[in-house]
Amino acid sequence: MKEIQQILAALASAQAGEIVLATLVKVEGSSYRRPGARLLLTAGGRRIGSISGGCLEDDIIAHAQQVRASGLPEVFTYDTTSENDLVWGVGLGCQGIVHVFVERLPLRPAWVAALRENFRRRKPTALAVVWREPAEMRSVRSFPGDATPSSHVALEPRRGRRGSRTPAAPLAGSQREIAALGTCLAGDLASLPSDGVYLQTIRPPTALVVFGAGDDVQPLVRFAKELGWHVTVADHRPAFATPERFPGADATVVVHAEDAVAGLNPEAGSVAVIMTHNYRNDVRLLGTLLTRPLAYLGLLGPRKRTDRILAELEAGGLAIDPGMRGRLRAPVGLDLGADNPEEVALAILAEMQAVLAGRDARPLRDRKGPIHAG
Repeated sequence: MKEIQQILAALASAQAGEIVLATLVKVEGSSYRRPGARLLLTAGGRRIGSISGGCLEDDIIAHAQQVRASGLPEVFTYDTTSENDLVWGVGLGCQGIVHVFVERLPLRPAWVAALRENFRRRKPTALAVVWREPAEMRSVRSFPGDATPSSHVALEPRRGRRGSRTPAAPLAGSQREIAALGTCLAGDLASLPSDGVYLQTIRPPTALVVFGAGDDVQPLVRFAKELGWHVTVADHRPAFATPERFPGADATVVVHAEDAVAGLNPEAGSVAVIMTHNYRNDVRLLGTLLTRPLAYLGLLGPRKRTDRILAELEAGGLAIDPGMRGRLRAPVGLDLGADNPEEVALAILAEMQAVLAGRDARPLRDRKGPIHAG
């Protein structure tokens, strides 16, 4: 998520003709990153994002220079399924084939402005990366969504050990029959062809609300911002909930516990953690947050303390169903042997990430299936 945010920031100040964007559009087998990974390159040599763990970037950068000069998008294919690749190829040893689409972006693309606005409005954005002529386009003159006909030529990728490039060749028919290659907005992903088009829904950054502004919250906020999350810190103490103490937070709010949840109104699917170190405040906050459709709810403190709070809430008339108990993570965090605030923050964020990804946080060596689903 942070990668696309940094790319948007760089594009805001970009000059015409200087930006090249590489997008991982298709993976067959195993790879370090999955489709949707992006690498932005400027004429001045700045690079943002990544396509691999560093193995492919130098080769992609070299190809990007050609795309910048020609203005024509191209597809590069890296095949690491052969054992010989470890000897003389790119040396990935990932046992997969990756297809990387490289395009020179126009100044202020429409999808960039829409994505930035949708992030602000907390809305998802549907994108389509047209990386080769879809089969459906070979007999029609229009393309669903915002990919309008243009004079771009289509390129057909072929497999090769290194970034093999297919020579540009016009497709049959008039230029108006050729779909424009590149990244574009897509109004309805279901209506778009899948052949030669990478379809992606980019959701707004994960929303994290932290109730409490003690010193132990500071590393949690820093780490969450490193992930690109949208972070709000709320506390009833004006001297604690300040931008100076939490310079990375998107919002710091001074609010009493009894009004905090209603005032902040965490959106469905967001994550929240209670770290007030105040029993009465925790009772008020948990009693309200348990009824919200959060993706994750954590409570700092020992198990006995949590059981006491839950018992008090039930005695006060709150019907705590299994779904509520299932969402509550208390004691909060994974068992990492955490002791200091930074380690506790890591344990909390790791658990949040596992829940959001639908994983059980087991060691990868114990996972029976592939690392990446789908």
